Amino acid sequence: MNFGEFVEQAAQLVVQPRMGFADPARMRAGLLATRDANATTVGTITLDSYTRVGDLASVDRALRTGFGLNGYPIVSHSTQVTRAMLDGVESTDFPVQVRHGSPRPAEIFQALVAARLHATEGGPVSYCLPYGRTSLEESVRNWAACRELAPLIRESGVEPHIETFGGCMMGQLCPPGLLVALSVLEALFFYHHGFRSISVSYAQQTNPAQDREAIAALRRLCTELLPSARWHVVVYAYMGLYPRTPQGALELLASAAELAVATGSPRLIVKTAAEAHRIPTIAENVAALEHAAAAARPLTTPPLPDGDNEIYREAHALLDAVLNCEEELGRALVTAFKRGLLDVPYCLHPDNAGQTRSYLDADGTLRWADTGSLPLSTMDGMGARRSVGSADLMAALSHVRDTFDALALARREPRAIGGRRVS
Repeated sequence: MNFGEFVEQAAQLVVQPRMGFADPARMRAGLLATRDANATTVGTITLDSYTRVGDLASVDRALRTGFGLNGYPIVSHSTQVTRAMLDGVESTDFPVQVRHGSPRPAEIFQALVAARLHATEGGPVSYCLPYGRTSLEESVRNWAACRELAPLIRESGVEPHIETFGGCMMGQLCPPGLLVALSVLEALFFYHHGFRSISVSYAQQTNPAQDREAIAALRRLCTELLPSARWHVVVYAYMGLYPRTPQGALELLASAAELAVATGSPRLIVKTAAEAHRIPTIAENVAALEHAAAAARPLTTPPLPDGDNEIYREAHALLDAVLNCEEELGRALVTAFKRGLLDVPYCLHPDNAGQTRSYLDADGTLRWADTGSLPLSTMDGMGARRSVGSADLMAALSHVRDTFDALALARREPRAIGGRRVS
């Protein structure tokens, strides 16, 4: 059973932390605590920021001097160290995923294969544009190395699994049609490079009804475009400014769990209240996992809509334009960004046109203020341009945080879940 099969066959929502520690003993303790939490869980090894950019000299210096790293340096630790850390922890009943954020993932791929790990995530666009100045063309070329990853993992008798990060890229200010299109494009990229077990991501945004429509659209597009792959949707708890009150943070995490269940998404990446300020402890990660699982446990998934909605049509138009740019998908992605057919609002990467803007309307729905050169001008409501000032931008960034803090303060009492008060 691989990572994807475990998630798909789980009877309850699978919850997953973003956990990574430099010290192998602490990383092992974190994985064990995740495994033993009162929830259905999968493990995470999140890599440090130096490893993500290939600065292994700084990793080695940090390990020698005891300087704290913000994740596990899988390339710098030997295979023997990593295997010892995983021994008796990672199994078919508790698969572990490597999460990294690198536009240059080749050495990371080699290290996870050597450690007999079979699940990772990322993408040529989503692990390039928000994270640095590596050119998109180079990132696409680097990520094409994943075609060598799949057969190497299969030699161990396990089907490899890879997750797109495209549905999370600057998600708090990116209208969902573009997020859905990017997630599907990266899934297609992985499929064309030999992966048959894929998860497609979507980041919780600013309006629950809009999120439900977006995930329905994502499911419909994957059904249409990935008929020969096994895939599932993974929801990320809100990735923008988090509530400052503990109660507000717990309410927001519970709403992410509710979104996952309501949309038939079998896995949720959680966020802790502490994560907005510092790296969370193992105990804080476990508390977040258990809180999300408890919020999801009494819920049932309603009949799912077919996904034929405005977001589906918008994402379909973007996909159609990109796939008609070039025959090879990697080149098509590069060309689409050069032409502005893909353009992420407020993303400062030099390969992003930077012509698009978004805004929040009165009920928190994300809408286009300016579509730039996106192929959406013929769609309803896409022709007009709207000015977005700095005050509008700051209000949009803080909307979710302020909303959930206000709800928590108005209630005065923490939310009760499973018959227990949560404080």
